[in-house]
This record gives sequence, structure tokens and C-alpha cells, in this order.
Amino acid sequence: MTSCLAVLCLGASIVGAKAEPDLAYGAYQRGQYLAAFREATQRLDKNKNDAPAMTLLGELYNQGLGLSLSAEKAADWYRLAAARGDAHALASLGLMALDGRGMKKDPAQAKAWLEQAAAKNEPVACYNLALLLLSSSSEDDLRRAAGFLRQAAQSEIPDAQHALGVLYLQGRGVERDAAQAARYFERAAKNGSSVGEVEYAILLFNGDGVAKNESKAARYFRSAAAKGNAIAQNRLARMLAAGRGVPQNKVDAAAWHLLASAQGLNDAWLDDALKDMSADEKTRAEKVAAERLGAH
Repeated sequence: MTSCLAVLCLGASIVGAKAEPDLAYGAYQRGQYLAAFREATQRLDKNKNDAPAMTLLGELYNQGLGLSLSAEKAADWYRLAAARGDAHALASLGLMALDGRGMKKDPAQAKAWLEQAAAKNEPVACYNLALLLLSSSSEDDLRRAAGFLRQAAQSEIPDAQHALGVLYLQGRGVERDAAQAARYFERAAKNGSSVGEVEYAILLFNGDGVAKNESKAARYFRSAAAKGNAIAQNRLARMLAAGRGVPQNKVDAAAWHLLASAQGLNDAWLDDALKDMSADEKTRAEKVAAERLGAH
């Protein structure tokens, strides 16, 4: 599964119930971090219990935005906000306790903070709590993990959508349902997940849970391959070499094969399928591969 997400979406946390614009969060959104710091500080001068302002200050210190990075100061602000029930602050503390940033590493405390944030439907906390639960062999924990992933997926977190798709494909924590897996992989893909694109493309190619469509599978493989995904590069190379879903193009196939191989994904079948290429074709493939590598 994908590793923990460390960056929180602060929109709901900073915007209060007031009708007037939120100057602190507005400045944060525009990248005016010193202005955000000033506005949040002024808000706290007026209201010592302004948890969203505390969370914003924690985020500025946590990422070193406009201020010197300080995990310790970030944790202090997050604790103040968490004590006042701020879900984003609770989620941030959970991630910091997992990593040992700004505090001692404490998996039990991390889980407790993430549980509190997830109870408030904080999507990043839901996703990371699910990852912790997935390491368990307990069926109850797997079912809970699926539920938390579903909550995070509803907030369009692509890693959560991909992870939930994997559970449906494997039948872990949920009944196996390839069609549901395909739907979540497709959503992850549309949200920019290269692993979501690969998983969805595999289902499209095989006709598993979705109507078989090799040309559509090739498009998703190509998108993920362009993002540097080695599996996508390998699968697209195979399709190009065989002329499956796309016109046969051994030069293009060899170029993608070179890129996948450079990442450690070797393929004897492709080596054999491309062994009769001319010296000129091999040179062209190497040039295309170098150009694609340089584009990243």
C-alpha cells in the first residue's frame, strides 16, 4: 500500500462559520505565507481558543512555509488545536507520532490521534488509520480498514481509492468484487494516480470486472508510463511489440522496455520479441528513451 500522506487539506479547518472572508487561509492558499502567519497570529490575539488558526500556524512550521521549519513548534501548535477538537491537527499529530517528527515515535499514541481524527471524518486520518489496520491479520481490523478507506475515497484521495480497489480485487475486508475494484481504480486514475491507472488498465485488458477494451487499456498504460511507472512502461512495451490494442511499433516498444529495464523491471519475453531489430531501429529506440527520461 502507499505510504502515509503527510500534507493535510486545511480548507475546512481554517474557514470558519463567519460570512466574512478568511484572510489567514486566503493568504495561505495564495502562497503568501508570512501574511498567513500574521493574520493567524492576530486572530489568536483576539481569540485564544481559535483552533483553526492554531492549526494553520502548525502547518506553516511543519512545512517551513514562510518560516523556519520546526517540527517541534508545529507539534506544539497542533497539540493546542487538537485539545480544542480540531480534526486536521489531530491527524497531523498522528502522522508526526508515526514518524517521530517533533516528538518521540509513538505508534500507540499515533493511532489514538488518528482514531480521534477519523471519528471526525478527516480523510487523511482515515487513510492512514486504514494503513495501520491493514497490517493486522484480524478480519475485524480488515473490515474497519475498508470502511476508513471508503471514507477517504469519498473525499477523492486517490491513494485511498487505489487501496480500496486492491481490497475489492483481493477480497480482503470486503467480498471480492472486480467491478467495484474497477470503479475505484478508475476514480484513482482520474485523480492522477499512476498505480490506479495501471490497475485499471490491467482489468480493461483482461476484461475483469469491466468490459474488455485493449485500446483503452493502452491509453491508461501510456499515461502511467509517461509518469515513470515501470509496470506501465513494461505492459505498454508488450502491447506495442505484439500490436495488441495499438498498432505494432517495435521502436516505441523498445524505448519503453529500456526505461522499464533501467528501473529494474527486466522482461525476457520482450528481449526475445525485439531481438531482430536493426541497428538503426535500436539507435532510434535509445534516442526516444533518452528523450522521455529527460522529460521527467
